Amino acid sequence: MDSGTWRWDFWKSITLLSIAIFSLFLIYPLFSLFVSAFQDPDLGTFTMENFAKFFRKKYYYRTLYNSFAVTCSVTVLAIIIGTILAYFMSLYTVRFKHAVEICIVISLLSPPFIGAYSWILIAGRSGILTQWLEGMGIHFPSIYGFPGILLVLTLKLYPFIYLYVSGAMKKIDCALIEAAESLGCSGVRKVATVVVPLITPTVMAGALMVFMNAMADFGTPMLIGEGFNVLPVMVYSEFISEVGDQANFAAAIAAIMVIITSAIFMLQKYYVERKSFTMSSLRPIPVTQLHGVRNVLMHALIYTVVGLSMIPQLVVVYTSFLKTNDSVFLPGFSLDSYRNMLDSLGTAITNTYVYSTVAMVAIVFLGMTIAYLTTRRKSWLTNIIDTLTMFPYIIPGSVLGITLLLAFNEGPLVLSGTAAIIIIAMVIRRLPYTLRSSSAILYQLSPSLEEASISLGASPLRTFFKITAVMMLPGVLSGAILSWITAINELSASIILYTGGTKTMSVAIYTEVIRARYGTAAALSTILTLSTVLVMLLFFRFSGKKEVTL
Repeated sequence: MDSGTWRWDFWKSITLLSIAIFSLFLIYPLFSLFVSAFQDPDLGTFTMENFAKFFRKKYYYRTLYNSFAVTCSVTVLAIIIGTILAYFMSLYTVRFKHAVEICIVISLLSPPFIGAYSWILIAGRSGILTQWLEGMGIHFPSIYGFPGILLVLTLKLYPFIYLYVSGAMKKIDCALIEAAESLGCSGVRKVATVVVPLITPTVMAGALMVFMNAMADFGTPMLIGEGFNVLPVMVYSEFISEVGDQANFAAAIAAIMVIITSAIFMLQKYYVERKSFTMSSLRPIPVTQLHGVRNVLMHALIYTVVGLSMIPQLVVVYTSFLKTNDSVFLPGFSLDSYRNMLDSLGTAITNTYVYSTVAMVAIVFLGMTIAYLTTRRKSWLTNIIDTLTMFPYIIPGSVLGITLLLAFNEGPLVLSGTAAIIIIAMVIRRLPYTLRSSSAILYQLSPSLEEASISLGASPLRTFFKITAVMMLPGVLSGAILSWITAINELSASIILYTGGTKTMSVAIYTEVIRARYGTAAALSTILTLSTVLVMLLFFRFSGKKEVTL
């Protein structure tokens, strides 16, 4: 074919489709958000008043300080806990290690608002632990406000650091440690001067995930904050209170969140690109056995942290079988909570599974094809797509929900109140993770297999679906299963986008807790938790892995 000849093919269609999807459901909604943020709600003219209002009143700008206090504190604690656990779990023999890692992943994949709800049952004003201690004359500190948010989010998010650092520890070559020891470096000094610098870029990558999740979390501060307002709660409160106008002030707060998360993302990316390096572990650090008191202390630390992480799941399962009168649990066991749940909230369960499955199918197709474009068929257009795929990392769920409503609440395309808008939010939020895993798989596959197929007469399209896609599928589906798990637990965007007929399980749990219907909330939470565990076990079986890596 002549070099000047231009031919339409499948991959050009996928390129334009990808750009169209990101432009329509990401760039255009973000543009609508910023337009609304700079718009006068009455006159529709350009104004800075929405931003001035936020920074003029302490009630509003205090939420910015609160958000940074929560996210920075959670990130620091998560780094400390996750790194220490990863160090011990990677370098020393730990009894029941596989079970411990499964528990760590379960605590990560379960929604944080279930943790908040569980800690209210345990340590709230009428909580089990609170009443027991008061009976002994001991006053238990309040679980509400900043301390409770810090506890719940730290126990929820330290697994990010654990998973990242565990992967990095396995790539450290033993020769580096031996060289340090031969130069007289041992003990704490060896860890500080050799191990810590090697894992620091990975820790920073994990820290970004912790920071973004803590900044974007809506359910935890809403349930347990009690006046300790953070940005996602303020965005939600202002948005739903704006009846009949464009919620311009809420859009301004959401725009501030996007600017903050974008800045943090770019700073982290700049740091990692300057400091990152590749390690080839020809001889991984051998696992050794601790003895005596040190072994006991190590196991006590690991089991205590992981046990605290699992308390929310255990509490909701236990309380779901108790007799209940709405907010009061009664003596004895019963299945009434499950019967009431199925009678009144069965649609929410169906919606959750259907929406998440449809989203996963779309994620698999888009993840595989877009990853192929950005790794195998590089051009200025695919470079644009590659850049666009970074945007979902920096958009909190509540902000994404508002952007989609602002963009599609009126013609020419009306999606508000439909299942489609919730599915779109799931796809946009979870697609980057499958994209990243798909790209990693493609980098490991030699192009020579595709070249051999094409040289034998197969078209590039047939080669992709018959050879490349087949080789990619196991790894891609493993990532898609994890995307499905996080999709069924999604709350931040769904709480803004849902209507009565499109309610999901996470939204239903939240609304049941708000209404003090703790029995049905516990039953729904149990189903959500068991779904997470069963699908995660399916992930282990399907992928052949014994652990989750990020």
